[in-house]
Amino acid sequence: MTAATPPASTAARAGRILAVASGKGGVGKTWFAITLAHALARAGERVLLFDGDLGLANVDIQLGLTPAHDLAAVAHGQIPLAAAVQQHEGGFAILAGPSGSGTLAEIGMAELEAMLAALRAESAALDRVVLDLGAGLDRTVRRLAGFADTLLVMTTEEPTSLTDAYVALKLHALDGGAGEARVVVNQATSRAAGERTYATLARACRSFLGHAPALAGVVRRDERVRDAIRRQTLFLTRHPTAPAAADVEAIAEGIRGAP
Repeated sequence: MTAATPPASTAARAGRILAVASGKGGVGKTWFAITLAHALARAGERVLLFDGDLGLANVDIQLGLTPAHDLAAVAHGQIPLAAAVQQHEGGFAILAGPSGSGTLAEIGMAELEAMLAALRAESAALDRVVLDLGAGLDRTVRRLAGFADTLLVMTTEEPTSLTDAYVALKLHALDGGAGEARVVVNQATSRAAGERTYATLARACRSFLGHAPALAGVVRRDERVRDAIRRQTLFLTRHPTAPAAADVEAIAEGIRGAP
């Protein structure tokens, strides 16, 4: 995989593999993973976006891509992982999942571990890998979450979303994930409302888990997100001055500056 930009600092590379999880669907997880990867690339990082929704992959659909190869070919040993990577005009690379086929929904653990080993090796030449995990909390999602250096758990203001985010954080702790977990509040009615949502989740975590993950950031509700998804266009390209664009870029900056 080629790279034209210089490597990031050692500090920035500490959280090189990021996983975006939600517990439930419908919280904007894939859109956020794509937009975060784009924001990191715009900041000069070499980024790979890995579609880790092995049952219902849709990164390629949101971006209007028709990949020549995807993770199914990698998992089945037909091609090496690097051969399935494709460059996107947004400045980051993509490793697409088997869109809509569900062919990897029941992937064996041996195949999964081999794929993760290949991904870890590939990440050595990168500044960041962003894993878009599937909805739910099955063994594959949990293994991918535990593989990451940093787990970003997304939630919204809805009570059911908060409950699912809490369960995702609890399982991450029980599984002994080596990486830290942080929270992203998406589709917030305001930044203050998003911070209140985070505070509610943090209280539950402190009460029942003994600690609370940090807040990575709040992304405000923005109808222009739908427009970008509908047009299969990168949000930061189509609506660079939108509030939600500023919010994701702020999260990306916080990740880059984290020790």
